[in-house]
Amino acid sequence: MKFDPKIKRLSDPGVGILLFFLGVFALITLYFGLPYLAAAEAAVLVVLLIYSIFARRSREKKLTAYTEELVYAAEDARNNTLTHFPLPMAAFRLDDSSVVWGNEMFYDIFGVSNKRLDARMNELVPGFSGKWLLEGKDQYPALLEVGGRKYRLHGNLTRNEKAGENVYTGVTYWVDVTEADEIRSRYRETRPAPAIIVLDNWDELGRNQTERVRNELRDAAEDKLRQWSEDFNGILRRYDRDRFLAVFEKKDLERMKQSRFPIVEQIHQIESPNGIEASISIGFGEDGANLGEGLQFADKATELALSRGGDQVAVKNQMSFEFFGGRGLEVEKRTKVKSRVMANTLAELMRDSTQVLVMGHRYADLDSVGAAVGICCLARSCGVRSRIAIDLEHNASHSLIERLRKEDAYKDAFISPAEARQMADGRTLLVVVDTNRPEQVEDAELLDLCSRVAVIDHHRVAATYIHNAALGFIEPYASSACELITEILQEVTELNDMLRCEAEALLAGIVLDTKSFSIRTGERTFDAAAYLRRGGADTAEVKKLFQAGMDDTVARYKILQQATLHGKVAVAAPEEPQSRVVAAKAADEMLNISGVEASVVISPDDKGNINISARSIGDVNVQILMEKLGGGGNRSAAAAQLKDTSLDEAVRNVYAAIDEYFG
Repeated sequence: MKFDPKIKRLSDPGVGILLFFLGVFALITLYFGLPYLAAAEAAVLVVLLIYSIFARRSREKKLTAYTEELVYAAEDARNNTLTHFPLPMAAFRLDDSSVVWGNEMFYDIFGVSNKRLDARMNELVPGFSGKWLLEGKDQYPALLEVGGRKYRLHGNLTRNEKAGENVYTGVTYWVDVTEADEIRSRYRETRPAPAIIVLDNWDELGRNQTERVRNELRDAAEDKLRQWSEDFNGILRRYDRDRFLAVFEKKDLERMKQSRFPIVEQIHQIESPNGIEASISIGFGEDGANLGEGLQFADKATELALSRGGDQVAVKNQMSFEFFGGRGLEVEKRTKVKSRVMANTLAELMRDSTQVLVMGHRYADLDSVGAAVGICCLARSCGVRSRIAIDLEHNASHSLIERLRKEDAYKDAFISPAEARQMADGRTLLVVVDTNRPEQVEDAELLDLCSRVAVIDHHRVAATYIHNAALGFIEPYASSACELITEILQEVTELNDMLRCEAEALLAGIVLDTKSFSIRTGERTFDAAAYLRRGGADTAEVKKLFQAGMDDTVARYKILQQATLHGKVAVAAPEEPQSRVVAAKAADEMLNISGVEASVVISPDDKGNINISARSIGDVNVQILMEKLGGGGNRSAAAAQLKDTSLDEAVRNVYAAIDEYFG
């Protein structure tokens, strides 16, 4: 065994320096003429030198034996430690998953002998991969289940150079976490999931009914809810005339999700004497840090379910919302009182602002622009300057904008979003119309820049709605944003304050979203249209705004020729790029086909995106269809846009969404 020079120096007691000085003394003695004494000293020097050599060799042998004994003891301790390590261990090659070494506990996991030399990790554990070690991770990304036991796998990577190649070996440690995982699972499964349940059309059910009938209706609903809660091991308590509080466990909530909450449909079996079916909205709070936070989640989910039209279930967790149901017709809850309150509040916000900026959704249509014009009319009556932020090149309202810009009041009213951002200050009021989703507004930066925001919309609220708005007037039952704006104008302005072009812009928005008063039309819609007609709106001029060019008309009918039926839904997927206006009009035309309750047009655009326009005239809620594809809208008109998706893939996604809806 070879020793380091430092170790050798430590083994030598340092007699060399003594012998050196003895030699010097012998030479000095000889120099002074004492040869006999010098010879004696030389003899002593030789004897000491010979003794030193033999003594050093003896010490080296003893040190070698001692060192070898230590090394062998360390090797034996290491081997015993690895062999009898209290956890299963195994080393395997990353190139072919072959097991290089494993202790008995490792092989006992799989019930094989530790003498087996052909074992491979991917055979012992199907699907196993050592990629996580190459990625620098020290823990396998999932639990491994073997023989009914669950293991958390830890490991590290070593590299050996062999035959000029780098051989990577993974050393793994298997920790049995079966009991801990079962406790964790039971904890998660038994987490409380509170729910708030609302009879969302209670007023309509009990209207013009005796107290006895109203009590019978409520008791019938409570009986169904109580039976439902018992079926899922929950508790139910009524705390108001039309509101209930229920508490379930998370595992039971998951069962409800799988069955898609049939209680929403079962409640429809309760019908008032005047023929109105009962409906409920349920808000669940999931994964709250405590019961209080869970109740807050449930309350927010209930509010969102009601704002989306009711007759559905909303589940809120720490990150997002989930929606179930929502196929029934929206329940009209608007009243003149609410419109008056919203109108007065909006007017006060305007008077307290330095200026008003109005913004709709991207690729603004007639309803978006018409609503923005109505806001400008209100701002003018309040004595506040207003501007409309819009992309003047990419929109679906060129004819209306051109007509408005000929008027003195709107000559400079339309500005780009960039100009609007430069104009905004701390007291600017931003009014968002015809959308409630921040990702769909004309300019998201402008939305973030303004601290005072009002939202007026008729679409169902999505999970990503605009939060913290100073005013939110969102009514899913309304036919259009223009209808809501018209009601506001009726409350706080005089009829002669409205310009004729403004009345026609508002009426155009209503006509667009009601398909000329054929769908989503209520008595409030006709009231708004009558008010605009009295304000000077010319229906013939409004009709001209809907005229299309010959090329667009031909393109629309080419799309109709490609339509196919998928159940009660007509689907067309032209391969040529189409404008959104043409695709939307083609979807409207497809509703004229007998037996069709909904239509979907899937088409690419010039930018490589896939645009989807959906329309409904029956019981199909196309908003739910489009939400599955990342879009939104309302019950009768919705849309979505897919990026980095081929046309064939988009068609498959649409068919899957339709099948899931009717499934």
